[in-house]
Amino acid sequence: MRAISEMSTHMLSNCVAVFTDIDDTLTTDGLLPAAAYEALEALTNAGFQVVPITGRPAGWCDMIARLWPVAGIVGENGAFYFSYDRQNKAMRSRFFADEDERRANRIRLEQLREQILREVPGTGIASDQQYREADLAIDFCEDVPALPKTAVQHILDIFDKAGAVAKLSSIHVNGWFGDYDKLSMTRKFANDILKIDIDADRENIIFVGDSPNDGPMFGFFPNSCGVANVRDFDPSTFNLPTFVAPSKGGEGFVQIADRILSTVPNRPERSVKHD
Repeated sequence: MRAISEMSTHMLSNCVAVFTDIDDTLTTDGLLPAAAYEALEALTNAGFQVVPITGRPAGWCDMIARLWPVAGIVGENGAFYFSYDRQNKAMRSRFFADEDERRANRIRLEQLREQILREVPGTGIASDQQYREADLAIDFCEDVPALPKTAVQHILDIFDKAGAVAKLSSIHVNGWFGDYDKLSMTRKFANDILKIDIDADRENIIFVGDSPNDGPMFGFFPNSCGVANVRDFDPSTFNLPTFVAPSKGGEGFVQIADRILSTVPNRPERSVKHD
């Protein structure tokens, strides 16, 4: 991973979109700093298509699509996208699976829920689970005391043995049934809403993330960026970003946003400046 100062001005001047994870990428210690939110707004005002790509649930994503300065959002690690049409006051959405398939998958996930709680002491169901449409989120450190790596691996193994996809974030293990991930739904969102072919334009898109569940995005986008806490994970287990910020969480995102905005003529100034 190279320092974000090495990102070329030529590449940045051709950038059209910024996709970003949320937890521990925009947030710091579970909170969204004002500077990180302000950076999102500055990027949008500068003309970039800004899209959170997150493991967070449908209920949260509906709110974010409506209220945040973003073009839309991909949620539950690629289960769906939402984009709010502000002019027509209508939510545009697309799910990977139809309602019948999601209903059947929820029954299978409920069985896994009981097995994981029984076999891995100390785990919890993510507090946002009731707002989810397509996956099961197991909390290993957000609202429960942090579990050891062996326990987290046991959770991953249970999902895997059941034929489910399982991804590790900085706070949850997310499991689901279906052949999708963050990248596959991002491709659909970009095509449907942004009218961008990410396969043709991936060099002109920057993705920012922090953890292994961002691996498909890190590996696909040649100019991907990590906030500094990406270094906390085993680098042999996922694709790493090309560039890395000096700071963690929201502060690292602000540093990346400032690097992108540095190439924009007449850039919109943020009210709070950071070194």
